[in-house]
Amino acid sequence: MRAFLAALLLLGAAGAAAVEPGERLSDPALEARARALSQELRCLVCQNQSIDDSSAPLARDLRLLVRERLQAGDGDAAVRDYLVARYGDFVLLRPPVKAATLALWLAPPILLALGAAIAFVAFRRRRRAPMAAAGLSEAERARLAELLADRPDPDGSPHTGGPPGGGGR
Repeated sequence: MRAFLAALLLLGAAGAAAVEPGERLSDPALEARARALSQELRCLVCQNQSIDDSSAPLARDLRLLVRERLQAGDGDAAVRDYLVARYGDFVLLRPPVKAATLALWLAPPILLALGAAIAFVAFRRRRRAPMAAAGLSEAERARLAELLADRPDPDGSPHTGGPPGGGGR
């Protein structure tokens, strides 16, 4: 448990230190816009982290690029469009819903619904299936008696046909 907590603290500390002091803009409004944009953009190395949270060198380069574009006067949409033109929709943590990304958006709910339907049908069939008879047939009872008659008791004496382990009533 301690190792898990230590790892969690290290991961949290690494994410907090991703934006280095030298990267920050002197204008607080531009810095806030840069941070907001950086949280929407995927780190192309880490893939499940924003460039704002990632400490990868490429994420740093992208953060600097975002800040450069904002200082040059580009709007948020222009910066986002520039990065999408350069890296594709993959650079966005929330890609737009369009024909090219439709399968990515629809596949998870469709697969979840399909799995739920299969589980529902399987449970229904199991509930409706007749239960096998718990008792033994006459042929099975005769075979069991024959097997038990041939087997010696645990104390080494021959079996007399009573219940296993002796102990008649």
